Amino acid sequence: MHSEKASVGLRLAAWGGLLFLHFPILIIFLYAFNTEDAAFSFPPKGFTLNWFAVAFARPDVLEAIKLSLQVACLATLIALVLGTLASAALYRRSFFGKESISLMLILPIALPGIITGIALLSAFKRLGIEPGVFTIVIGHATFCVVIVYNNVIARLRRTSQSLIEASMDLGADGWQTFRFIILPNLGSALLAGGMLAFALSFDEIIVTTFTAGHERTLPIWLLNQLSRPRDVPVTNVVAMLVMLVTMLPILGAYYLTRGGESVAGSGK
Repeated sequence: MHSEKASVGLRLAAWGGLLFLHFPILIIFLYAFNTEDAAFSFPPKGFTLNWFAVAFARPDVLEAIKLSLQVACLATLIALVLGTLASAALYRRSFFGKESISLMLILPIALPGIITGIALLSAFKRLGIEPGVFTIVIGHATFCVVIVYNNVIARLRRTSQSLIEASMDLGADGWQTFRFIILPNLGSALLAGGMLAFALSFDEIIVTTFTAGHERTLPIWLLNQLSRPRDVPVTNVVAMLVMLVTMLPILGAYYLTRGGESVAGSGK
């Protein structure tokens, strides 16, 4: 009896915590459709899609969206290549300094963003590189690599080595083994890692602030909008867009990786 009451209490506490965390997001979604020009008139006076038309007719919004998509795609591509190569190298070989390299790979995601941003800015200045799209992409790639690396190396550890050995014993060369054995097992992990890296890059602001120079990604555009209360309805629409673009890949990555224990050769 007591255990049942405790279970119900824990569930209520969990749902209460989720509601507390997501209530501000629901408010932004609600006000994105408000007919009133006022920033926070409550209750909303009606329903309209007018603010979406206003937002997507503004050149500054479209430029910020375009830049954020460009940076996120490039950073994700770099992260997929480097993260996969790093995970393959560290998974298959034991060598001096392996643990140090693993720590260096994970460090950018563990450090506060402001530390990473300052370090990157100092390095770019030392190398004489002017802040711009290139520096934003490099800055985002430093922590996106970690996401791909963690996903891929976790999948490699669940893939039976006997599959690779059997493929080689049957006459397959290295490329054939990679294409027909390793890559199919890594497929969902790569897709999930890429989706998470894209979402993380798309809404990143702290590192971007130090590496953007005069460029304005969508999160920086939103930050600048805080000083413009008359644009609050448009800001709500853009904020909702950012949340959707980042939330959907995260949910997709969750569903792709939740069955990762059943990959071929894992003992199932």
